[in-house]
Amino acid sequence: MPTDVFGVLANPVRRRLLESLRDGPRSTGELAGLFELGRPAVSEHLAVLKAAGLVREEPRGRHRFYHLRPAPLAEVSEWLHPFEHYWKQRLDALADLLDEENDT
Repeated sequence: MPTDVFGVLANPVRRRLLESLRDGPRSTGELAGLFELGRPAVSEHLAVLKAAGLVREEPRGRHRFYHLRPAPLAEVSEWLHPFEHYWKQRLDALADLLDEENDT
């Protein structure tokens, strides 16, 4: 089971689970309803997210609610930062090229 943030985020189901928690906590049932997967499969993905520190589980009676813990995502942001500069330069160059084409 991957516990490093990059390994955890490699899975599209886990990325979608994190995206769905941006607006606030959700129950396991709500989260499972977003997928064409069985509830046990979604629970396994939530366990991986929890082990990586990306979500926090809150028991409420018989239900479990999951909260986003974005702090570990800072590592991803730091890694991506140099690429933002690269893509900004590339997009600026494209904009300049398009402006030259429109001027002719």
